[in-house]
Amino acid sequence: MKLSIAIPDSSLKDEKKHENKTRKIFQIARASGIFQINNIIIYKDGREFENDSKLLSTILRYLETPQHFRKRLFPKSGLLQFVGALSPIKMPNQRGTSDAKQIKKDDIREGVIFPKDGKKFVDIGIDSLVPYHGKKDIGKRTIVKIKEGYPNFTVYDITKNEIPYFWSYNVKHGGNLFSLLTEWKGPKILTSRKSKKIKNEDMKKILSTKEEILVVFGTTDKGIHEMLDKKINNIQNFKAWNFFPQQGTETVRLEEAILGCLSIINEYKFNK
Repeated sequence: MKLSIAIPDSSLKDEKKHENKTRKIFQIARASGIFQINNIIIYKDGREFENDSKLLSTILRYLETPQHFRKRLFPKSGLLQFVGALSPIKMPNQRGTSDAKQIKKDDIREGVIFPKDGKKFVDIGIDSLVPYHGKKDIGKRTIVKIKEGYPNFTVYDITKNEIPYFWSYNVKHGGNLFSLLTEWKGPKILTSRKSKKIKNEDMKKILSTKEEILVVFGTTDKGIHEMLDKKINNIQNFKAWNFFPQQGTETVRLEEAILGCLSIINEYKFNK
């Protein structure tokens, strides 16, 4: 079962300082790593959030990128001003030894392709040059499987779908909320304070599907029902639930909602 989440491009509107926005994005990335989120989809909540949308997607992608080749893909930018203070997320694509002698056959590593002396190599975060003979261009990311280890490395490209376990999240941009929900083919879980509490049978039924499930979040000051209004009646294959019944605070912040909702879904997932 695969889970994706959808968040609005207005997700950072309640933060004024760049540093605080950065920390909020880190919390979203961290929760997505913990609960093995396949896609983080940023949908449009309005035209005035283009700058925040760019900040959101840039930092989410930066945090998902293995540390050893971030500098190759992310030039210095004001958007990344405060990322140095953030802890690593340590998803599977970011773990692994830097000692070339410990790399074994069939290990999977992620890297970026770079040139040297007219040839292509892939930087997989070890202290040895690894020749690359695949079709991807210089400067592109790739996931490789080790065919032969130290000292005569040979590798070949694989896709994330070929990895039998969670590797890392993807970051994507969608249209507005209604178009995202109507185009999504799998089941949808809408998180809403105005909905009823979770029914065990319904949750177990959704989690038993083989299709990818989308968990959708609104904003702190505007929930799913307010955003969709009567259009919600035209959406199919969804359940809307209140994950925080009788909440003790006036609002639940987005990063809190993501962590809390995914925790509850995770509990159901492993106790079906």
